[in-house]
Amino acid sequence: MSDEQRMVSFGFREVAEEEKSRLVGRVFSNVARRYDIMNDLMSLGIHRIWKQALLDWLAPGPDTQLLDVAGGTGDIAFRFLDRLAAQNGQARASVCDINPEMLAVGRARAQERGCLDRVAFGCGDAEILPFPDARFDAYTIAFGIRNVTHIDRALAEAFRVLKPGGRFLCLEFSNVDNPILERLYDLWSFNAIPAIGQAVANDRASYEYLVESIRRFPPQKSFAGMIAAAGFKQVKWRDLSAGIVAMHSGWKF
Repeated sequence: MSDEQRMVSFGFREVAEEEKSRLVGRVFSNVARRYDIMNDLMSLGIHRIWKQALLDWLAPGPDTQLLDVAGGTGDIAFRFLDRLAAQNGQARASVCDINPEMLAVGRARAQERGCLDRVAFGCGDAEILPFPDARFDAYTIAFGIRNVTHIDRALAEAFRVLKPGGRFLCLEFSNVDNPILERLYDLWSFNAIPAIGQAVANDRASYEYLVESIRRFPPQKSFAGMIAAAGFKQVKWRDLSAGIVAMHSGWKF
């Protein structure tokens, strides 16, 4: 099968490889304006705790140069800057997202917060990052890597743009390890979340895709293997909320 004919998953559907980024882009264009409020509703606010845990594990220093990928609305970047606000350092955040609508929301939020001098927003593909080699101390991606077409290419790019000694951290939905909770989670995911998407964002289809994409993402151990294959060392993961989400960490040495 040629590259032009290769098929990849888009939720529970199989689509032509070259079509996935366009379809994902349409999803996030549709949800951009309601993205943050929908995160609160879909997770019952728990996404805030998960993101805090990510920053806790990162433990950035006052001069950390952070790249947050697929974080267009700025949520991780703002938490990073808030954590270091009291320190007299040179920490800066760069946000890279493939979706202009998501970035527009992030820039508007940064302007409201008065932190445009400490966070830069740029449009770019996680598989072909627009940054030089060894540019950043830390790379984060929260609830974004499952949407890229080629996870291995995104991981290779993460490795490339990190400095020696740099840290990769990913927060992503994962495999629940409790059968009863898994059943309840499925009921919530496949019934409540699309209904909330329809009621709040007038968009059921996008949220059906987002739920389906979670089920197609590799389980914790398999994803850890992919991170190690990209060159990262000391690869570990931590489950949160019984595996509803997992944080994966790796170092570039």
